[in-house]
Amino acid sequence: MINLVTGGAGFIGSNLVSELINKGEKVICLDDLSTGDINNFENLKNNSNFNFIEHDIINPIKIKTDKIWHFACPASPKKYQVDPIKTSKTCYLGTINMLQLAKENKAKFLFASSSEIYGISKKFPQSENYLGYVNSTGIRSCYTEGKRIGESLCFDFYRKYNLDIKVARIFNTYGPGMNKNDGRLISNFIVQALSNKELTIYGDGKQTRSFCYIDDLVEGLLKLMDYSDTLLLNLGSDTEISILEVAKLIIEMVNPKLNWIYLPLPEDDPIRRKPDIKLAYSKIGWSPRIDINEGLRNTIKHLMK
Repeated sequence: MINLVTGGAGFIGSNLVSELINKGEKVICLDDLSTGDINNFENLKNNSNFNFIEHDIINPIKIKTDKIWHFACPASPKKYQVDPIKTSKTCYLGTINMLQLAKENKAKFLFASSSEIYGISKKFPQSENYLGYVNSTGIRSCYTEGKRIGESLCFDFYRKYNLDIKVARIFNTYGPGMNKNDGRLISNFIVQALSNKELTIYGDGKQTRSFCYIDDLVEGLLKLMDYSDTLLLNLGSDTEISILEVAKLIIEMVNPKLNWIYLPLPEDDPIRRKPDIKLAYSKIGWSPRIDINEGLRNTIKHLMK
């Protein structure tokens, strides 16, 4: 079984690649290294089941594969807002190219969508049938609308070509493998704490997220890909926690003498984010198991290296 993982040098992608290799499967990692890190594969250099190709998926490519795991796109606002037009092109052209490749290979296709497609949600928790409340012209729209058009393309290929499609709407994920300069909340807090700096909280800190540990997410992705039919699911933790609570946990684990400062909330930053994961449990028997305390301790150890 040959797996093609686009964006495989990124945080989630590299963890998925490692797990597939551990299961004895062949993996081709496709990444342009604009945000991914080739050092994530230091331990796979001499593994005959692993092959890395540096490539921008905006351009078509011909590869023999049985499964395509499509993760290629910067996921952190700090990264995807650097070149929002490129982000949109990656989401649209890149997804078309990968779907076309899946069609040519008759390959199973898993698209890494995002909780961002729900926008500034008016419904809690967010279930898969909620259509969202999205600003199509804001600074986050290159990513938000990019993921929405990606989903649209997936289901158009399903309807027109009967392609085997899986869509994972991924909620906030953290854990070992995060880059120190990732720009996302947990890595920012941990890096600041390890540097004995005040933690920067945007807004009043009362806004909430639901953080899923990377090992749990990868397990969910594997189960989703193995499902017998086309399926769209939320994948994330359903335990809601405030930004301020996360900051306090990290400070307690790293340096209880630290404090935090408040900065203005960025444009279109969601106030609440919590998935309804009942469908994931009923369809693929998945729910997260690792709590935030254990997950944060593991992530801190990783970022201390």
